[in-house]
Amino acid sequence: MTKKIVIADDEPSIVAALEFLMQRNGYEVHVARNGEEAIKLVEDRVPDLVLLDVMMPVRSGYEVCKRIRERADWGHIKIIMLSAKGRDAEVNKGLAIGADLYITKPFSTRDLMVKISELLERP
Repeated sequence: MTKKIVIADDEPSIVAALEFLMQRNGYEVHVARNGEEAIKLVEDRVPDLVLLDVMMPVRSGYEVCKRIRERADWGHIKIIMLSAKGRDAEVNKGLAIGADLYITKPFSTRDLMVKISELLERP
């Protein structure tokens, strides 16, 4: 079964690159441009993984992550937070509210794909 990924980011160039990469690797991809769209997509599609930008319009990535983790039926959804903010406080906050990984931008797409594969193989 094809794994579903939601990309939630308001930066068009990052979205385009990630969407292309995910589709090329056989994933079903859905894109949200802000935090509210991300929550709606998660409700509609119930993805296997969410790539979540921290700084987005309407709702931050932190808010979206918290919202996903509040629902027991979404416990299987893996969350990777992506951010230009790489200070320990931000990383710790992301992990504390339930992100599986916190990756700072810019990042290696090859490393990201390895991490996504590893996360999606976990039960």
